[in-house]
Amino acid sequence: MSEEEEERGSYAQALQQLGGFPSPTPHRPLGRAQSSPAAVKHLFTTGLVYDSLMLKHQCVCGNAHIHPEHAGRVQSIWSRLQETGLLGRCERVRGRKASLDEIQSVHSEFHTLLYGTSPLNRHKLDHKKLLGPVSQKMYAVLPCGGIGVDSDTVWNEMHSAAAVRMAVGSVIELAFRVASGELKNGFAVVRPPGHHAEESTAMGFCFFNSVAITAKLLQQKLGVAKILVVDWDIHHGNGTQQAFYSDPNVLYISLHRYDDGNFFPGSGAPEEVGSGAGVGFNVNIAWTGGVEPPMGDVEYLTAFRSVVMPIAQHFSPDVVLVSSGFDAVEGHLSPLGGYNVSAKCFGQLTQLLMGLAGGRIVMALEGGHDLTAICDASEACVAALLGDPGASVFQWPQETPCPKAWASLERVIEIQNSHWSCLQSSSQPSGPRGPRGPRGQSEEAEAVSAMASLSVDVGQPGSDPDRSEPSRSTEEPMEEEPVL
Repeated sequence: MSEEEEERGSYAQALQQLGGFPSPTPHRPLGRAQSSPAAVKHLFTTGLVYDSLMLKHQCVCGNAHIHPEHAGRVQSIWSRLQETGLLGRCERVRGRKASLDEIQSVHSEFHTLLYGTSPLNRHKLDHKKLLGPVSQKMYAVLPCGGIGVDSDTVWNEMHSAAAVRMAVGSVIELAFRVASGELKNGFAVVRPPGHHAEESTAMGFCFFNSVAITAKLLQQKLGVAKILVVDWDIHHGNGTQQAFYSDPNVLYISLHRYDDGNFFPGSGAPEEVGSGAGVGFNVNIAWTGGVEPPMGDVEYLTAFRSVVMPIAQHFSPDVVLVSSGFDAVEGHLSPLGGYNVSAKCFGQLTQLLMGLAGGRIVMALEGGHDLTAICDASEACVAALLGDPGASVFQWPQETPCPKAWASLERVIEIQNSHWSCLQSSSQPSGPRGPRGPRGQSEEAEAVSAMASLSVDVGQPGSDPDRSEPSRSTEEPMEEEPVL
């Protein structure tokens, strides 16, 4: 038996343990793009991207204790991946700065210039473009002595523009290599996060929406037809929702703490389902009811089983992007968390998503500020992407999801079942454990078997649109990592 067959076998066993859902349309690879002979040296494995340039986005006050989104987050994760040997088993992807044109695929010209240009280059720009609406000039002096867009979203005039562009470009680079078939899947260790950044607004630590920009460019440059964005940061990705609210070719599914709109950023109600042609392609699993008790593994796994995976399989994406915030992991207190999901659970959720899109999944770090929690969760997710057998040791929780979780899920199903027929039978609870998913138990067993038999190389009818590799920028050499 080949190594690839053994890997698929272990994945099938993991799916049988959790329960799986068959893809209505088997996937063919998107196809390897034409590349130089040197490309054959690359391994078809998990890609990792990181660049020390992102460490320079720091408040000038230098106090990481009062600014939870600090450089130590990605330093710690990268160090953990090195220490555990996971980094050595992955393909290292060279990050690059996103171009201003790439950023403008999602953001306004003014917003892009304001946050994407260095002081030196800014002087060369058309001042009329840079001034923009006076109301959008939001820089303020913070109590710590630094400057920021708000008390959370700090700005370093000398270094932040380069760092935020590196975060975006690194996600783009990784995703293009996965979508083109050069890499199997990937994890982007990037900061600052991006999913709160709207077209013309920076907020919640975010300036440019890396995942949304990447999705737009996959559509525009590689012709990727259908993209699934899963956002499991505990805060709703208002910027990503905004970017694709009327687009039926990007399915956005978010699991987040909502509390009837009283948890930051206040958006993400289950009634927000999209507009125009995009109606039904925006799914908000909006947990409500506070943190007594907090949501945990059983609630998140049940949400995947009853809502996320049925809809995702029905949609049948070509690529999966994950806004992988880890602030729902135990160790994060309110207002930056409050839930008790385990790090291992996120590894299991990653495994489930690997059953979609022929395994083409790209994860990008979003929130998460407890260093132990985000390191544990990142390690679990990268191990899952690599297909480690240990990732399937996770046991399905035996407890019943809390009543507040059932109420939240039933509300989502009630709203979405008019758009997704796979949810119709889920609207009625079956016994004390509530809804079991889109099928009865006998059908569910067949679904597990069908999912386990899926192959990432199965052909799919239809022809490939014209796809090409993204241009590789060489003007910004990758810096050496600091000694940790």
